[in-house]
Amino acid sequence: MSKLSYARSMQNLIREFSKMPGIGAKTAERLAFYILKLPQEHAERLSQSILKVKATIRFCKICNNLSEGDFCPVCRDESRDRSVVCVVEEPNDVSAIEKAGKFNGTYHVLLGRLSPLDGIGPEALKIKGLIERVKEGKIKELIIATNSDTEGETTALYITKLFKPCKLRITRLAYGIPVGSDLKYADQATLMKAIEGRLEV
Repeated sequence: MSKLSYARSMQNLIREFSKMPGIGAKTAERLAFYILKLPQEHAERLSQSILKVKATIRFCKICNNLSEGDFCPVCRDESRDRSVVCVVEEPNDVSAIEKAGKFNGTYHVLLGRLSPLDGIGPEALKIKGLIERVKEGKIKELIIATNSDTEGETTALYITKLFKPCKLRITRLAYGIPVGSDLKYADQATLMKAIEGRLEV
């Protein structure tokens, strides 16, 4: 895109969209035109929503989940089982598990994952708060639900070793063949995880 292609305000909007993760130049251009075609009131609602999120959203003082107050809805919910803590990488992982509707424990969001190649060590993650929660003695099980990629597995291994001396049950989220899928289409790594995480019937 040449500098003379669009008016400066459009160029600025496209540039800002292109800074977002996973947004390339073409997608940024489409988003900018979408905004341009929005009715004025819709565009105003969108901009107000962005500003409100920036002004009001913070991290829960207990679990680091997104919250509009000191504590997130999960930590405020007295019906949750506080003896079980699911450890995840990011707040959107909490949302994914909550949508499944089967987990009634609480969470601890690390706000990242270990990546030695990128210089991200344990000190960059929110692990200290988890250590403090475990020291209180009310937690009986940690469910490690980090991603199954290299960084996620490294993070899971670190957390397992860190809390192994504690009198806790430490479990790892099972990975394997997706429900409804065909076995012959599964890749080698998925099949390996499915065999390792097999259940007795």
